[in-house]
Amino acid sequence: MIQAVSNYVLGGITGFYPPTPAGEPISTVITTSPKYYLIPVSTAIGGLIAGLIIYRFAPEAEGHGTDAAIDAFHNRGGVIRRRVPLVKTIASAFTIGSGGSAGREGPTAQIAAGFGSLIGEIFHLSARDRRIAVAAGIGAGIGSIFKSPFGGAILSAEILYCGPDMEVEALIPSFIATPIGYVIFASFTGFTPIFGYTVHYTFSHPLTLIVFALLGVLCAVVGRIYVYTFYGVRSAFKRLRITNYAKPMIGGAIAGLIGIFFPEVIGLGYGFLQFLVDGNLNLITTNYFALPIALTLVLIILLKIFATSITVGSGGSGGVFAPSLVIGGFLGMLVYVSLNPLVPGLVPDPAALAVIGMMALFAGVGRAPIAVILMVSEMTGTLQLLVPSMVAVVISYYLTGSKYSIYKSQVLSRADSPAHRGEYSVPLMTEIKVMDALNAHPETLRPEDMIQKAFDVMIEGKFRGIPILDDDNKLVGIVTMSDVLKVPGEKSKSTELKEIMSQNVITIGPDDTLLNALSEMTRHEIGRLPVVSKSRELIGIISRSDLFRVYNEVIERRKREEENSNDPL
Repeated sequence: MIQAVSNYVLGGITGFYPPTPAGEPISTVITTSPKYYLIPVSTAIGGLIAGLIIYRFAPEAEGHGTDAAIDAFHNRGGVIRRRVPLVKTIASAFTIGSGGSAGREGPTAQIAAGFGSLIGEIFHLSARDRRIAVAAGIGAGIGSIFKSPFGGAILSAEILYCGPDMEVEALIPSFIATPIGYVIFASFTGFTPIFGYTVHYTFSHPLTLIVFALLGVLCAVVGRIYVYTFYGVRSAFKRLRITNYAKPMIGGAIAGLIGIFFPEVIGLGYGFLQFLVDGNLNLITTNYFALPIALTLVLIILLKIFATSITVGSGGSGGVFAPSLVIGGFLGMLVYVSLNPLVPGLVPDPAALAVIGMMALFAGVGRAPIAVILMVSEMTGTLQLLVPSMVAVVISYYLTGSKYSIYKSQVLSRADSPAHRGEYSVPLMTEIKVMDALNAHPETLRPEDMIQKAFDVMIEGKFRGIPILDDDNKLVGIVTMSDVLKVPGEKSKSTELKEIMSQNVITIGPDDTLLNALSEMTRHEIGRLPVVSKSRELIGIISRSDLFRVYNEVIERRKREEENSNDPL
């Protein structure tokens, strides 16, 4: 559908037919005398049609797709409405095919996740299994369209989190679903890797890793700019007080204006990446004026970021995966063009830098380093790029940091996912000791004190129980508000606490866990526990409010530590 819209809308209006990569069918129509100045007309039409379809039938289909699929996993029990795959398919075809700067992988992820949700509904799967079907759908869709079944299967487990965690339960189902999807897809489009077998680089010189490390750093910097720009533009469109139906049209028209001068920024961009992989830099040009190749590459990188932000951020239906690859690929070629004249013996093959640049940039903003490293090999048909890709990808992933994920529905870890909340709240309570939560200076009374005094202390302190200690500071009983209220008012000033205190006091030790404390409170239907040593000396008292206060503080502290550890720049 994307190809059909590209041929009949973009090509039909402008005469411009974007090139295709080596692993996909070559367009049967050749570009001749294109009218580049009409590109905004095509992109505006595509944006308008997409906006009308999305906001009329399925507003959740707007944007880049993968984020919505991740949100369905974490927050919606894996439920995606049945109409979403169809709406996403049509809207994405018009957004991308008309020339909008967006990718097909994000929509494919949401479409395939929608099928996972539908299968879960048909077979009455539990919420857990339906979520796994959604995750497997994400991996199968992306693994198929990238012709990367192994990387796609790993991606299904990795893409859900922006921290170092994985949805391991999704791996085995994905190892079944992804190759099946790949075989069916490749049976129609061919089994040639998406960028063919044109990368002939052989890693043999360890010093070249310095260049790949530099590429990883640059990918992290540009990745942060990409994410910041994307969500800044998206917020601006959210605040724009016009009908949602028209916003994708405006975004498409602006992206089309850029495409008049830089056609590399419109559509998928894979054909132009193929030029880089093949070393055909002479085919990377600007319209109506000439610029040095280094400056051209810089402008394409920056304008691709803006064109994607304006196309997808305005509400158009398209992914941010493919634009990440285009931005990273051109960044890799910029490193080659800049360094090769200075240190020609050190700079690797330009194809290697372009391919690894693609993957390193997405690994940073997409938070999926392991899957991306595998995809490098599958998309190029060679294992020679594994070592340099590991260096660039890991550096980019680490320096980009979880705050700059392009997928805002990602969470740091399984413990932070609403889908796993029940699994992680109890284990955390087993790690925190009572000593860390108790009140070490509780109000106490003596057995000889009068009941009225206990009543006054509890009213003033707004608590409902007081430990009773003997002269050796050992716990001998406890008095609660209910005990005090049972004594008539006229006797409370003359009756000692030893007459009404409970001597069989339920206690807890300082080294017990919060889970033990909560269990004791729940089992005995009480709201507080004296904390005593082995010799019954009072150390403090712990209440339900103390318990949950410290529990929440630990969760917040761990979140801050995780965020700080992922933000080294």
